Amino acid sequence: MRTPFRVTDGVSKPVCAKVTGSWLHDTKPIGLTHRQNWRLRRNRNPRVSISCIAMGFFLEKLVHFFLPPQCCCCGDFLEEGQREICPGCLSGVRRIAPPFCTICGNPFLSPETENHPCGACLKKERYFTEARAVGYYEGSLQGAIHRWKYEGKAHLTTLLGQWMAEGLNRYWARSRFNLLIPVPLHVERLRERGFNQALLLVKEISWRTGIPYGKRILRKGRSTSPQVSLSGPEREKEVKGAFSVIEGEKVEAKSILLVDDVYTTGATASECSRVLLTAGAERVDVLTLARTIKAW
Repeated sequence: MRTPFRVTDGVSKPVCAKVTGSWLHDTKPIGLTHRQNWRLRRNRNPRVSISCIAMGFFLEKLVHFFLPPQCCCCGDFLEEGQREICPGCLSGVRRIAPPFCTICGNPFLSPETENHPCGACLKKERYFTEARAVGYYEGSLQGAIHRWKYEGKAHLTTLLGQWMAEGLNRYWARSRFNLLIPVPLHVERLRERGFNQALLLVKEISWRTGIPYGKRILRKGRSTSPQVSLSGPEREKEVKGAFSVIEGEKVEAKSILLVDDVYTTGATASECSRVLLTAGAERVDVLTLARTIKAW
């Protein structure tokens, strides 16, 4: 059961941030997860809660014994205590680290250089201030994203959302942002897939950081062609005018973090940032789970 959210002025805020105060640092009974401890505190009968949690813990161990979970990447069975991905595949996830472009976040090959704007960002205007990604779109991370998006592995949302929240804390201070917005899908693609992967990530980030999010502020009003085979200029032309802001007053003077799963050329992120800034946003930064890499 996901921690509930309360909608205030069209923006969803995690209730747990108000219920538990500084919940990331709250003291909790040994052996209980944060969610179990939160449920225990909100239940009127602690003895019943402890019994239910103990039973759930026992059933979890029983299920793990007879039906051990498998790694989301290689399919190997996981040992007790391992979640979603095995140590071997986890070690294959390459995190993006400096030096990289100060604007789009593309890493440079030489470790001797310092962070600076890359050639592409100097040649073309980017409407976002900074774009950052958790890891390289390759190997284990690419495999996990594909299984999550196209094979219905929705349980991976928790792990991927945790990585996104860690990435946010690594690149920026939480106080930098007062609104999270997912890159929207067109209604046809949403019906086909059944969910918006960017919205799932936003909810996880919001739950872990306490930053509110708006899921219907940005809209994709025109369907675009699949961009896998398109070049950078073709992508920019394809997404031009495809996005719009529905309620501009909700983004006025806001510092926004735009969230998506994969950064490729930056065309979608830049177009979304443009319409948000036009609607009155103070600044827009971008965070993605992975990004394709260009060698300079």
